[in-house]
Amino acid sequence: MKALGFRQVNSWLHTWSGLLLGWLLFAVFLTGTLSYFRQEITYWMQPELHASQARAQTAIQAVEAMGRMAPDAASWQITLPSERNPTVRVRWYEQGERVTKGGGKSVTLDATTMEPLLGRPTAGGEFLYRFHFELYGMDRTWGRWIIGVATMFMLVAIVSGVIIHKKIFVDFFTFRRRKGQRSWMDAHNALAVLSLPFHFMITYSGLLLLMFLLMPWGIDAAYNGDTRAFFADRGRAAAPAPAAGVKNHESPTPLAMAPVGPMLETAGSQWPEGIASISVSQPGRAGSTIELRQKGAETLLNHAAGERMVFDAGSGELKDTIRSDVPGAGVSTYNVFSALHRLRFADVWMRWLFFIAGAMGTAMVGTGMILWVVKRLPQKRKGRYHAGHRLAERMNVAAIAGLFVAVGAYFWLNRLLPASLAGRAGWEINGFFIAWALTLLHACLREHGQAWKEQLYAIALLFAGLPIVNFWYPDSHLAASIANGRWTLASMDLMLLATAALAAWAEWHLRPARKPARAAKQEAQDVSPVQSTVQEAAS
Repeated sequence: MKALGFRQVNSWLHTWSGLLLGWLLFAVFLTGTLSYFRQEITYWMQPELHASQARAQTAIQAVEAMGRMAPDAASWQITLPSERNPTVRVRWYEQGERVTKGGGKSVTLDATTMEPLLGRPTAGGEFLYRFHFELYGMDRTWGRWIIGVATMFMLVAIVSGVIIHKKIFVDFFTFRRRKGQRSWMDAHNALAVLSLPFHFMITYSGLLLLMFLLMPWGIDAAYNGDTRAFFADRGRAAAPAPAAGVKNHESPTPLAMAPVGPMLETAGSQWPEGIASISVSQPGRAGSTIELRQKGAETLLNHAAGERMVFDAGSGELKDTIRSDVPGAGVSTYNVFSALHRLRFADVWMRWLFFIAGAMGTAMVGTGMILWVVKRLPQKRKGRYHAGHRLAERMNVAAIAGLFVAVGAYFWLNRLLPASLAGRAGWEINGFFIAWALTLLHACLREHGQAWKEQLYAIALLFAGLPIVNFWYPDSHLAASIANGRWTLASMDLMLLATAALAAWAEWHLRPARKPARAAKQEAQDVSPVQSTVQEAAS
């Protein structure tokens, strides 16, 4: 038996590393790509919040509103409106309550009126974000392990794919339409080469984010299994938060708070990007402080970059300006890859660039899975149609088209389920998986090509219908969003319509070609009686 050459071995690696976990990788890429706009998706899925619009006095009004809502609280945390969410989000902790992430009481306020807004319960974009790196319905550790293994397979597929392509750049500039297998290969090559640096970066950085789970042996050896000590040393974990209520901060007589306007002006003169949040400790008591945090200061090197200004709440005097320390080389290197993967530092244009690259990566995985089936069509025509081939065909339909159907169903359930339904957010997620499972059942029951067309048609209907149903909400539909300059909402509706148009185009493309009536008639006249008889017998 002849030994395989180096390129042949890598071709085998590329094919099977992509096939074995390709369906999972497609889901990871698609939901990860959507996660670049997870805050915008969550905001879109709560139409009750869409009337909120920030004004120049919003920050001052927010502090005054907290004074009315929680005058005896131990601390206030006010997140001011941003380009991604134009509402005011406030949280406060009662005396003696421990300050923890997600603790205390929280309310969303209208940035104009400061009235509480009751957005419908939804998992929003956070579900898609969590699903892409820890799946759902299982222990998070197991989910992350599965994703870690799949990511490693993806890295193998990328490296081996580069090795096996002799004419990688020539292939990039080559695309032959309607050539069957050759067309799918050209599309796969072009998508892979165009955003190859992104594919490698996003896959490798994903492994780095999971390295503390996948390769914990170094930390265990150096810190005797104490991972908290490790994260504290590298500056990620803070000391345990004390209780919010401190007796020596209490005062029998409430103290007046200095006007917050001059403090905002002082910070605004130093921070052109603006102010992200306001924190007040022990409001109305001796020793109370007001902390302003700089907006948009995260960098590739430092996740906690930026300044904080601390003012005396009673006098309004600036007490301190706190600047984050520059991390060491090792932490900075890790931070760069982490920031590139999560993209929390980027503006809207950078997020759109990564979204497009992520969409190309999703299409690259999808075309690779389809190419595997198309390559084996000659065997199918010869009657060599085994169970593995049949399984791959059905799984491709459900994993690619079916996942889009599931996402569309997830968005539709957000609009259709009653806002007062118990466990509403959970039912949205349940509907996502029920719809996805039904697409697999449909793919198994229908002929392969017909299943593709029907599910693409379903995608077009689902996604095109969402901007229409939004007209039920006066502040949420596309016309109102454009008229009021709410491009966060308008972009979501436009992307839904673009997805619907793409699905409709693909469904139309899969229809059999129809010959013009004159050409068909001429062809019929050219057929001899003998040929006609043979054709009838064959049919």
